[in-house]
Amino acid sequence: MTSLPHSNSPSPHRVSVVIVGAGPAGLTVGNILRAAGIDCVVLECETRAFIEQRPRAGVLEEGAVRGLEVRGLAANLLARAERHTTCEFRFEGQQHRFPYGELTGQHHFVYPQPLLVTDLVREYADVRGGDIRFDVGDVALHDLDTDHPAVSYTCPDTGQRRLLHCDFVAGCDGARGVSRAALPSGRVRVARHDYGIGWLALLAQAPPSADSVLFGMHPEGFAGQMPRSKEVTRYYLQCPPGDDPDNWPDERVWDQLHRRLAADGAAPLTEGPLIEKRVLDMHDYVVEPLRHGRLFLAGDAAHLVAPIAAKGMNLALHDAFLLGDALIAHARRHPDAEAQLEAYSDACLRRVWDYQEFSQWLSEVYHGVAAGDPFRAGTTLARLRRLFASPHAAAAFAEQYLGTAERY
Repeated sequence: MTSLPHSNSPSPHRVSVVIVGAGPAGLTVGNILRAAGIDCVVLECETRAFIEQRPRAGVLEEGAVRGLEVRGLAANLLARAERHTTCEFRFEGQQHRFPYGELTGQHHFVYPQPLLVTDLVREYADVRGGDIRFDVGDVALHDLDTDHPAVSYTCPDTGQRRLLHCDFVAGCDGARGVSRAALPSGRVRVARHDYGIGWLALLAQAPPSADSVLFGMHPEGFAGQMPRSKEVTRYYLQCPPGDDPDNWPDERVWDQLHRRLAADGAAPLTEGPLIEKRVLDMHDYVVEPLRHGRLFLAGDAAHLVAPIAAKGMNLALHDAFLLGDALIAHARRHPDAEAQLEAYSDACLRRVWDYQEFSQWLSEVYHGVAAGDPFRAGTTLARLRRLFASPHAAAAFAEQYLGTAERY
């Protein structure tokens, strides 16, 4: 964070809320505020075309979708998304179907993040007439610990500095954005966990090879299949952290996917061109608290959950719902507005830490068999067998997998 200079400052403009970052969290906050008639500006360092095509997550919990629906943001999603009610674990050469829909009456929606971002941008900018500024540069946050914060940036069209005075800043610009970097050392804590493993993330131009998500626990490493559409499938392969995607030619990728996802009676995988290969080092972090002065963090700026449990986009949307509602309460001078803003961080973090714990538990299930430790392999297989032998274990897993706990 920097203080504004007294001379040579960019020309100012005033708005109630500046939202930094046009991902699911930032765009959802913007749409919530816009619908309530609260003036806001969204700043995004990338182009519109880029954010609408960037491959990211694709699994949404029912609660997240219902939150979008009540805010008028889910029409395309509800019309186009696939509903998943079953996942399948493959271990010891066998298929084990887990019908969580039958157990709970709940399901997942599969809707790739680029489609959701496209919907949210269109609703905010084209339908609701919101102010969103793409391709901005050198964003800086100022005077966050005062009642008069501001955000400056470089206009891509003129190269000139612009200044936005505001009441609040919503930092929704991810792990490497300026919002998290603006937090003063000593005033916040960043708790981090590294799993010591990598995942090779793959996109294949091929239909899914099964009608559900597949989790393969194999001595050579974890493998996963996550359907994205009828034409595109996301695959993951466990690999060393920091591995080079060039070490994984297509032939090796498909060989390992076939090996790690093999099971008696299972149909062979449908191969296709691999249009994305990147290595993700599995780690988590949590920023506490999610507020500094007039800056509120949401989404990956506030916390990262490794894709192990497919929770990141759901947490981002949950943050956005709470933050948007709290900012509306403040703008409308509700009697409990300050309390709502004060409660934002704790309300988000209860769910965040629950999902982090589930991610750690699930990581051991996914990776324990390949750890090279017979004890860990044995306890991992015991956990897996318990899921299919104990109704109580199955119910507990389903609740966490679906995010349906009544309280966090």
